[in-house]
Amino acid sequence: MANYPGWETERRFAPSHLSKVVREIFAAAGMSSDDASEIAESLVAADQRGIFSHGTLRVPEYLEKLTVGGVNPRGRPRVTSSVGGALSVDGDNAMGQVVAAFAMRMAIERARETKVAFVAVRGSNHCGALERWVLRAASEGMVGLASTNALPTMAPWGGRDKIVGMNPFSAAFPGGSDPPIVLDMAFGATAHGKIRVYHQKGRAIPEGWAFDAEGQPTTDTAAAMTGLIQPVGQHKGIGLAIVMGMLSTLLSGASYGTELGDMVAGAKPGHDGHFFVALDIAAFQPLEEVRARADKISREIQQSRPVDPATRLYPPGLLEAEFERLYGRDGIPLSDGTIEGIRSAARKMGMPGEVLA
Repeated sequence: MANYPGWETERRFAPSHLSKVVREIFAAAGMSSDDASEIAESLVAADQRGIFSHGTLRVPEYLEKLTVGGVNPRGRPRVTSSVGGALSVDGDNAMGQVVAAFAMRMAIERARETKVAFVAVRGSNHCGALERWVLRAASEGMVGLASTNALPTMAPWGGRDKIVGMNPFSAAFPGGSDPPIVLDMAFGATAHGKIRVYHQKGRAIPEGWAFDAEGQPTTDTAAAMTGLIQPVGQHKGIGLAIVMGMLSTLLSGASYGTELGDMVAGAKPGHDGHFFVALDIAAFQPLEEVRARADKISREIQQSRPVDPATRLYPPGLLEAEFERLYGRDGIPLSDGTIEGIRSAARKMGMPGEVLA
């Protein structure tokens, strides 16, 4: 299995130990124990599933949001409107994971009554990897859907003004004996955080990931971070990003595009918006039949013929499930940059500087 370059030689940490350290950092920043755990488990779960761009790499960034960035460490999300299967939530400027956990829980609970539930969210912040929230619906025998706005990192197709966010979308179907099929994708060719990972390692990014500030393709991480993310599918990816951004913000009153902020100054606290959906499968088809068919789809993909006989074919989410198993057993590999970022955050909170020693 391939992952980021150089990961084989990196130091590894048990997920439980990593979660404990990160939880203590956020608790020291004023979060409740439960909320600090939600953040820590979200970041560590992303690392454990190989999604390092949304993992503990972000500890220093999140700590800054909580201590000097204007995010409310004690924010309490609340339902502001409830009409049938449609709910609106105000996140009270809490950390995005706290808001997302609340909103998806509301979606699942309402879907048990109405069979289909939609939750529009405002007043939130960056909520981490979206797959975490749709997987919660899948674990309850539901289809989970989610989208969120994002800072502008792309231009309209053919342009060079950074006004379109990658505005991710995620969906999960529960499996039977196989892992859920879960898609979590932004509409850029890569996440900005992945470019940061390559920059930490001093590696060039793959072709097709980014443009420089003049709209020319680049593999240089420094040029990419000041330039533009390339969209997936050219104009199609831009179109999908625009629509997902609108879905995540216009229904709740959250900030769209440049209203959210920029990659230099960062996001305005409490301006993020999300959209969550929970569909009770049993209202449409017998749950066990859907689980069995999801397994069949997964296996059909895996058993289909690759162009390169040495290549394994994966349905969405299976590679991450395998990393989750392997890293749970062998420890999560972290780059030196991520380790030092966590240690620096701990020192700022008066904790021993050699955490993760």
